[in-house]
Amino acid sequence: MRDPIQWVLNRMPPSGDRYLEVMSMANAAKARAFHRSFPQYGLTPLAGLPNMAGRLGLGGLWVKDESYRFGLNAFKVLGGSFAMGRYIAQELGRDVSQVDYAYLTGEKLKEEFDQATFFTATDGNHGRGVAWAANKLGQKAVVHMPKGSAKSRFDNIAREGAAVTIEEVNYDDCVRMAAAEAAQTEHGVVVQDTAWEGYEEIPAWIMQGYGTMAGEAAEQLKAAGVERPTHVFVQAGVGSLAGAVVGYFANLYPENPPKFIVMEARIADCLYQGAKAGDGAPRMVGGDLQTIMAGLACGEPNTISWDILRNHVDAFLSCPDWVSAKGMRMLAVPVKGDPAVCSGESGAVGMGVISTLMTDNSYKELREALGLDESSKVLMFSTEGDTDPEKYQEIVWGGAYPSA
Repeated sequence: MRDPIQWVLNRMPPSGDRYLEVMSMANAAKARAFHRSFPQYGLTPLAGLPNMAGRLGLGGLWVKDESYRFGLNAFKVLGGSFAMGRYIAQELGRDVSQVDYAYLTGEKLKEEFDQATFFTATDGNHGRGVAWAANKLGQKAVVHMPKGSAKSRFDNIAREGAAVTIEEVNYDDCVRMAAAEAAQTEHGVVVQDTAWEGYEEIPAWIMQGYGTMAGEAAEQLKAAGVERPTHVFVQAGVGSLAGAVVGYFANLYPENPPKFIVMEARIADCLYQGAKAGDGAPRMVGGDLQTIMAGLACGEPNTISWDILRNHVDAFLSCPDWVSAKGMRMLAVPVKGDPAVCSGESGAVGMGVISTLMTDNSYKELREALGLDESSKVLMFSTEGDTDPEKYQEIVWGGAYPSA
C-alpha cells in the first residue's frame, strides 16, 4: 500500500497581506529587464501537453520547462543574480535599472565597488546559480551544501569557481552556517531565499527574480490563446518560489485569480503543517530531511512567502517521493504527440500530483473542491532538469520509487 498524498484546504485567517507588494507588476518588470540584459538570457519553453490533458480529463496542461535556463538546467539563477544586482545597486546608491549586465561586468564597477563575497546554503541549484552569477559578475561565492548532496551538483558549483563544501548537517543548519560566516567576513553578504526576522530584503529580491519565470509563463499562455490559467500548481521548499509565483499571479489577476495549489516533499512539509494547524502561524520541521526532492528539503519557511501563501493558496499538499518519480516518468515519456520534458526530482512533483488527483478517486473530494475538470487550464513549473543525472536515470530508466 503506497503512502498517500496528504492534503488540506486553506482555512487560515487572512493577514493584512503586506508582502503581496513584493511581487507587484513593477517589481517583476525590473527583474525581467535585468535578466534580459544578460547575453545568456533566453525564453525557456512552455510545453503544451494537450494529449496528456485529454487523457487526464483536463481542458489544457502547460509545463514551464526551466531545464533551459541560462544553460544551468534550473531556474534558481534568476533569484540569486537579481539579488546580487540589487545589492550592488543599493551599495552604489542606484536603482537596479541602472545596473545591468554590461555595467556589472565593466571596468567602472571595479573602481566604484570592487568585490563582495556572497555566502549561501543550497541543495545544488541555488548555489550553482549564485556561483555562476558571481563568476560572471566578477564577485566571490562561498557555498555550503547539506549532507547527502549529490556529487554532480557539488561539481557543477565548484566548476563556477566558488568555494563549496558538503557539511554533515541539514539545509537549515547550512543556512545558519553561511549567515555566521558572512557576518565575520569583510563585504560578506548572505544570498538566501529563506527570510527570517531581520533578514527580509535580499529574500524579497530573490523572489522578485523568480518573477521573471512567472511573467514569461503568463505571456506564453496568452500567446497560446489562454487568457489566464484556472489552476497553478507550484512546489515549495522554504516557499520562496511558491510565494513568488502565487504573488505574481495574484497581482496579475486581482479580480479573478487562479486556484493555487502548493506541493511539498513529505519529509519537509512545513507549509502543509502550518496550514493544517490552521491558525496562520508558520511551523517548522526538523531532522535530516532526506528526500529525492532535494530542492524542496527545507524545514523552515520563508516568512515573507508564508504570509503571501496563507492569504492566497487554496490547498497545501504533502507528497511522498513516489509522486515526484511518477511525474518524472510521465514527463519523460508523455502521451504520443506531446513534447517530452526532462524534469528532475524537484521539478516533476506537479505532474505526479495532477495525474494522481485526476485519475485516483481517493482524491475525488480534493479534485472537486478545486474544480479540476475538462474546463481547467492548468499551469505547472518544472523547475529543474536532470541536475543529478545518475538519480534521474535510476528513476526514469530503472523504475525506482514506483507509484504502485
